[in-house]
Amino acid sequence: MTVSLGVAGSLGPDLLARLAPAVEDAGFAALWINDTPGGDALAGLAAAARTTSRLRLATGVIPVDRRPAPAIADAVEAADLSAERLVLGIGSGAAREGALDRVSDAVEVLRARVGGRIVVGALGPRMRRLGAERSDGILLNWVTAETAAAQAREARAASAGASVAVYVRTAVDPAARSRLEEEAGRYATFPNYAANFARMGVPAVATTFPDAAALAEGLPAYERAVDEVVLRAVTPTDDLDAYLAFVAATALATAPGA
Repeated sequence: MTVSLGVAGSLGPDLLARLAPAVEDAGFAALWINDTPGGDALAGLAAAARTTSRLRLATGVIPVDRRPAPAIADAVEAADLSAERLVLGIGSGAAREGALDRVSDAVEVLRARVGGRIVVGALGPRMRRLGAERSDGILLNWVTAETAAAQAREARAASAGASVAVYVRTAVDPAARSRLEEEAGRYATFPNYAANFARMGVPAVATTFPDAAALAEGLPAYERAVDEVVLRAVTPTDDLDAYLAFVAATALATAPGA
């Protein structure tokens, strides 16, 4: 089991290039970067690659309805990212019609053109099965540790070699808690996620670590459930100092024997 750090691509390449060495030095396994209309995950990974040597570099995730697989492959090739360090996370995006075929086709295109591992961001059972069977693994999001464990078992039943990672929104600074709660509330308004929370019988915030105590108490259950826990950083502000403080605090909390 490994612990990694997740951030938004909107932080920009300059900040990510300065943050990545601290993430590597703190012992995190990987840096996962979200891809959004205002934040290019692959540009962020390229910047992080220039300032690190061991850290795995992952996208979590690139929506293929907005950024088709050939364009993703072009960007990976242009960035000259090391296949040994790259984890290319993709997802269906907002367009629901044809989502399974779109992701399946994208996996095939990327397999043919891009080195590195490919994982699929998956919420529903059919997408999770597709990710387990067709790619190298799945990335879960906004789930309890109990649900993550059940979904990991399903994935491994579909393909014994499938890896399972989970994003967990995490705030360790009390000043960041309101931002975490706002983000949880926003996701609870999305129909697919609202249905997900209803199935689990919990509010969105119950799938997060809203403070340092919750991280210390809740992390072991996620560690037992999946192969990789990605602490998706929620900080009071989006400046470098806030993220460096997050890295320092979570590195201490996740160290062996903590």
